[in-house]
Amino acid sequence: MARTFITSEQKNARSHSHAVIVENPGKTVYLCGVTNRDADRKAVIDSFGAAARATFDRLRDGVESAGGTLADIVTMTVFLTDPRYGDEFVKIRAEYFEVDAYPASALVSVSHLADPKVLLEIQAIAVID
Repeated sequence: MARTFITSEQKNARSHSHAVIVENPGKTVYLCGVTNRDADRKAVIDSFGAAARATFDRLRDGVESAGGTLADIVTMTVFLTDPRYGDEFVKIRAEYFEVDAYPASALVSVSHLADPKVLLEIQAIAVID
């Protein structure tokens, strides 16, 4: 399966691609929204960084349960309850993906999510070879 990442220096600075082209796709997996909860469903609220990493860990668990890895994620929609966390989120996302191979992404600020302790939610689509 071939993937082409349409990116630029500006897009890399924000740890996302403008577009991701998947040719001869394998299995498409639509991942539910995951939040800053640990495996016991307890909200991780020590800091935004801890919350974001817990969310990425849960996202990784979800894509792995479908037979893939985080690298198979081609797009994500991110919901933040505080837009001031945007830059920190971008830096943390860069820890989980390779430069020039970031998923396409939207970053949306919302007033709140279903649980007031939830700081962010990520919904994603993966294409697994």
